[in-house]
Amino acid sequence: MRAGRTVLALVSALVLCLTWYGWATVDKLTSGLTRFNLIDPSAKQTTGPQNILLVGIDTRTDAQGNPLSQDVLNQLHAGDAEDGGDATDTMIVIHIPAGGAGAVAFSIPRDSYVQLTGDFGKHKINSAYTYAEVAATKQLRAQGVTGAQLALQAAQAGAKNSIDTIEQFTGIQINHFASVNLVGFYDISQAIGGVQVCLNKATHDSFSGASFPAGQQTISGAQALAFVRQRHGLPNGDLDRIKRQQVFMAAMAHEVLSAGVLTNQSKLDSLISAIQKSITLDQDWDVLSFAQQLQGMSAGQIQFFTIPIVNITYQTPVDGDAVEVNPAAVQSFVQNLVHNADNPPTTQPAASGANKAAAKPATPTTTANTAANAGITAQVYNASGAQGLASGVLGVLTGQGFTSGGTGNGTTRTTSVIDYAAGDQAAAQKVAAALGGNITLVTSKVVKTGTIRVYLGKDYAGPKGTGSTPKATTSGGGTTTAAPPAITASGQNCIN
Repeated sequence: MRAGRTVLALVSALVLCLTWYGWATVDKLTSGLTRFNLIDPSAKQTTGPQNILLVGIDTRTDAQGNPLSQDVLNQLHAGDAEDGGDATDTMIVIHIPAGGAGAVAFSIPRDSYVQLTGDFGKHKINSAYTYAEVAATKQLRAQGVTGAQLALQAAQAGAKNSIDTIEQFTGIQINHFASVNLVGFYDISQAIGGVQVCLNKATHDSFSGASFPAGQQTISGAQALAFVRQRHGLPNGDLDRIKRQQVFMAAMAHEVLSAGVLTNQSKLDSLISAIQKSITLDQDWDVLSFAQQLQGMSAGQIQFFTIPIVNITYQTPVDGDAVEVNPAAVQSFVQNLVHNADNPPTTQPAASGANKAAAKPATPTTTANTAANAGITAQVYNASGAQGLASGVLGVLTGQGFTSGGTGNGTTRTTSVIDYAAGDQAAAQKVAAALGGNITLVTSKVVKTGTIRVYLGKDYAGPKGTGSTPKATTSGGGTTTAAPPAITASGQNCIN
């Protein structure tokens, strides 16, 4: 996946408009951008909450439709275009509330198996772009269209079908669109002087060209592209790749919003040049007005999630392995995410102390939420080997209104798990959100309805607030992954 570049490029453009020298350069920036007529008239708005579709296009042309050189493609380990056309190998929707602060973004795995719009049938969601682009290319060639104009018009058809498919799948209306091509990511990451990332372990992958040591490091250019493309050799394959994308995006946003870029005219000029070569926006996006809406946003106010999935190795009739998803579950997840972003609770000061698990969560619940939690009984079992963890965690839950079901010890395990009865998934998600962490949800036939049983593994690091969302696995063996913990654009997020 060619991730991270869209958010970075978008934020970069907006930041220029928010600085004292940016007002003078915004016309220079926007006048050179490629624009597509994509958005439905009913979705065109300049005020209120905004849903922006950000995609990374696996294309072999620049934003003006000119082909990339073979030397550049070789350097980027780009290979050949898939399925005879381009594909949206990164798909992220970012929701920005009307006030401009507290944005949330959710990734859609590229292999999610969904019904495509445009009468193309059911396929992987990244091919919504491909099918429409290929069909348009055939039609346009028959009309005598060639060269850059052929590439641009076919790309517009692909982008429009991607928007329509994602709207149908997620249940929300897209207000704006931004895409970035391969070489753009290369140039943009170099323009800002690189991005700092952190890996839990050293990795090497000949397919993407990724070769990185463990720990913190600064990467740019071809290295940055390899970092976000790698999936071979990672414990969770595409899911780890998505997490890399999110971490990289967060780090890029942090870098662009820092004084090191904003006060360096040379970097800004390089950034503008890179953006113009690589970014495509919808025709009606008033970047200046949008930037004004975002004046209250800081890097740490952008949180990244992943949609829930059912099975990461779903066998399709003609598309090979895909990611199985439940559209109803996805739409419910998205609606909750958007609602919470638009209606944030009143914050309380975070607790201090060495025992994070026993501390109150940094993101509080409202009185109404606390009352609703009283109908959910939480049992907590310590399977981590850390003494006293279960009682501390139960204290966190009862502090948010959950009813105590007691504590106990369990067989030591690496990963944390939450068991719940069929029909109690929403209650289990509430508990997991209260605890933060990357917690697996498992449907169980032995847990009573109304009771949520928590097994704390060695991976549990204490509550991180309700902004975190769990990972879940069904008892039947299929993977039902709700979003991993939220990743923010501040601080260091070490990953696989």
